[in-house]
Amino acid sequence: MDASRIRNFCIVAHIDHGKSTLSDRLIEATATVDRRDMSDQLLDSMDLEREKGITIKARAVRMDYRQPEGHEYRLHLIDTPGHVDFSYEVSRSLAAAEGALLVVDAVEGIQAQTLANVYLAMEQDLTLIPVVNKIDLDVAQPEAIAAELVDVIGFSRDEILYVSAKTGQGISELLDAIVERIPPPEGAPDEPLRALIFDSEYDSYKGVIAHVRVVDGEVRGQSPLRLAATNRRFEAMEVGSFSPELRRLDSLSAGDVGYVATGLKDVADVRVGDTMTIGGRHQSDPLPGYREPKAMVFAGLYPANSADYQELSDALDKLRLSDSAIQYQPESSAALGFGYRMGFLGLLHMEIVQERLEREYGLELVFTAPSVEYEVEGVDGEVQLIENPSDLPAPNHVSEIREPWVRISVIAPHDYVGPVMETVTSRRGIFDHMEYLQRSSGNNGANGSAQTTSEIRVLLEYELPLSEILTDFYDELKSRTRGYASLDYSLIGYRAAKLVKLDLLINGEPVDALSAIVHSDAAATQGRELADRLRRLIPRQLFDVPIQAAVGGRIIARETVRAMRKNVTAKCYGGDITRKRKLLARQAEGKKRLKRVGNVEIPQEAFLAVLQLGKN
Repeated sequence: MDASRIRNFCIVAHIDHGKSTLSDRLIEATATVDRRDMSDQLLDSMDLEREKGITIKARAVRMDYRQPEGHEYRLHLIDTPGHVDFSYEVSRSLAAAEGALLVVDAVEGIQAQTLANVYLAMEQDLTLIPVVNKIDLDVAQPEAIAAELVDVIGFSRDEILYVSAKTGQGISELLDAIVERIPPPEGAPDEPLRALIFDSEYDSYKGVIAHVRVVDGEVRGQSPLRLAATNRRFEAMEVGSFSPELRRLDSLSAGDVGYVATGLKDVADVRVGDTMTIGGRHQSDPLPGYREPKAMVFAGLYPANSADYQELSDALDKLRLSDSAIQYQPESSAALGFGYRMGFLGLLHMEIVQERLEREYGLELVFTAPSVEYEVEGVDGEVQLIENPSDLPAPNHVSEIREPWVRISVIAPHDYVGPVMETVTSRRGIFDHMEYLQRSSGNNGANGSAQTTSEIRVLLEYELPLSEILTDFYDELKSRTRGYASLDYSLIGYRAAKLVKLDLLINGEPVDALSAIVHSDAAATQGRELADRLRRLIPRQLFDVPIQAAVGGRIIARETVRAMRKNVTAKCYGGDITRKRKLLARQAEGKKRLKRVGNVEIPQEAFLAVLQLGKN
């Protein structure tokens, strides 16, 4: 098909604003999938996506659309996630498209991730089509939301479309707008091949399957190809499109979105953002890539049974083939044995990885408390990155510690400005900016007269350390605003802080997996709180177990797990009291001996106790 008849676009929105349902209606309206094969959230194929009601992986689909006038178009749709942890998937999709549908809920309006996606699309210079969704709801305020889009983002009223992804209302008008407003792809079909890799997956028969957007030239099956970044050469086993399942084609030409089965067995050879070119002597200039996803949260991962280490290693290798964002390297812990230090995009990403490992590979795992990456400058001026708190050098070897800071955007009703400010400032947040977003709507009163109601929402921007939002920040924000607040954040750099390593000693032995890097002002409070939580979690032994929190070798808090008392005198009925005293003395001597040689077994819940700091 001629490139002028092709439209490449993606759908972006805040979480739960109806992206996946809108994708279903577009697929249905273009008869891409037989009606009997349709299901809700067709592009969300993972069990976890369906259970949680969120999109985790971006999915592409090719749709053939015929207008009533008879004109035919080829539409390539890429459905994207809405959660802030998976914004890297959104950036990939935007790089492969010329336009985007910006979907906004007709009840909730503009949220934090809505604005973040607008900025991402503007960076890529994409054509945006604003879409107000869920207009079928009784409490919908489509005109008020449209006014919000005009005031906050700068759209004109004529640009805004109104749809109901649930009922299909407005879908035909949306398809026409996609054809009319989104520009066709620019590319030269006669030039040497250049294709951008925007995602990848692994197939045991076809090897690594690269998801590509062909910019110039043409790619056919069995043709020799080369990857620009790794200079890896291979022969294409198969090329095709997404319908949404893989459908084999003879070729992909300039402007097309599809897949190339590489036959390569190592997913590291096929990097997302790389350029696929022909394998001959002529070398094409690589396409501009985009930032690789940067891990922001790090945690230790260990098998609950040390004998399962090899199974865990194999499972991670397989999972890496479908999730290129995870990072891991082997590490060992005196308390937990051999495992891996893993990097994630956020806490939700960490939770998804944990559930996939446990479900898909049947593993029982222990995750240590998450931490962030710190820059540590030694007294000799050398700077090193520390992901594991137990790797932090002794205080006399450290000149300065710098922690990552983020800029957060919170949108909430104006009634909750006080609780939001209190929540953020208690986490060392620094106020940056506040903006009022007012939404007005006309409603019919009880007597039929027109009444005007307005809802004032506030956009608050703060800067605060990433470590402060890792654990329970989002939960507390939602709780204190009754669920109305939305959050988005982005990394802004590293800043120096007074940080110390908090060590936990159990029965006199340091447990490296429980170490944490905390602010010096909060070290004593958090040490006492963590020791108290561990006292309640660690089971009682036949001897007293001291739990101590220390900073730089100085004990700042202590709790004791009291020994179980076995009644050794239960069978002594009457008689001389000296017999009972001898039995009790022998028991006391045995407990001392146990304490010298005994090991304390720490339950898995104890390693997550750090997550609960600050909660009641």
